[in-house]
Amino acid sequence: MKKKLIKSTTENFKSIFAKNPKHIFLSPGRINIIGEHIDYNDGFVLPAAVNKYVCIAISPSEDFNCKIVAIDLDAVFEFNINEKIVPNEKMWVNYILGVINQFKEKKLIINGFNAVFSSTIPIGAGLSSSAAVECGFAFAINSLNNCKLTLETLALIGQKSEHTFVGVNCGIMDQFASVFGKKNKVIKLDCNTLEYKYYNGDLKNYTFLLLDSNVKHTHLTSGYNDRRIEVETGLKILKQHFKDVSTFRDCNEEMVLKLENTMGNLIFKRCLFVVKEIQRVKDAVIAFEESNFENLGRLMTQTHQGLSKDYEVSCEELDFLVESIATEKSVLGARMMGGGFGGCTINLVKKGEENQIVKRISKEYQLKFNIELKYYKIKISDGTTEYIS
Repeated sequence: MKKKLIKSTTENFKSIFAKNPKHIFLSPGRINIIGEHIDYNDGFVLPAAVNKYVCIAISPSEDFNCKIVAIDLDAVFEFNINEKIVPNEKMWVNYILGVINQFKEKKLIINGFNAVFSSTIPIGAGLSSSAAVECGFAFAINSLNNCKLTLETLALIGQKSEHTFVGVNCGIMDQFASVFGKKNKVIKLDCNTLEYKYYNGDLKNYTFLLLDSNVKHTHLTSGYNDRRIEVETGLKILKQHFKDVSTFRDCNEEMVLKLENTMGNLIFKRCLFVVKEIQRVKDAVIAFEESNFENLGRLMTQTHQGLSKDYEVSCEELDFLVESIATEKSVLGARMMGGGFGGCTINLVKKGEENQIVKRISKEYQLKFNIELKYYKIKISDGTTEYIS
């Protein structure tokens, strides 16, 4: 699959620009095993890069003109690097323009470029194809102009691109995982300090299976930004009542419970989920260290219940998939993954059982929603890197 993507992207570049690309970059999608919606809530997350990629073929142009070809979208965008860069009505290009604008502001871009990109990351499935595009182009521009920026800086450039040109106030997790991923390693990331530690991601007799609901409800962006406002309101209330609290990680469940009436039901539920989820990440790390995958599965399922009932970012389709797969003896845990309101569930299942699970649930899902279920078998992979043939 990876070799096929590289070959296709390279051949498209040669066809369009009549020469081989100078560089080829692979930027992966990511899963988040646990710690959903915690990257912007002062907590810890546990992501990993996976073997689904954005492939970018790129070369410097002979002037200040830039041409970007999105193969999967059959779309082209051209601009001059000396002109003012502003968000465009074509949403796909804003993920890239936001990155380029930061290099331009730092006076790091020497000349224009030609680029072609394609992807095996399913869009809208919660594998963060947007972060893969951002980080892939950040790596490409960094290399093309010999900027020598650190990996951390490249991840932050990807995040800021989404803030400024796309309008989603995302945390750092997606970009960090895409950049810092390692094969068969999960990353415990402190989203405040960006301190991180790798843990063995070998699941032995188990594997992660993604079930794609094939829906993406339109209130993802507004719902995401609403949650940020709600938890920020809740944290202010916690700080007012507990002098030692500066972030959610300073809180415990008991503190939140004491303020239920003060917060009101909505803010209370949001904060309760955050505090519980921060603890679940810590417990999941222990589960990995002890190879206690039964406990890891239980924690994942608890996360889904919190996301569905307290944080309210799930939807009928995702809840159905989690409830349906939970009846399988070979499944240790399941939850929705990503921003919510559609996308994938991540499921911890016994190796060799994936096909029969998918066959049963696909049929049930089709009958209930008249939607085709997609699925992805994944492996934990390396982060963004230049491909050297």
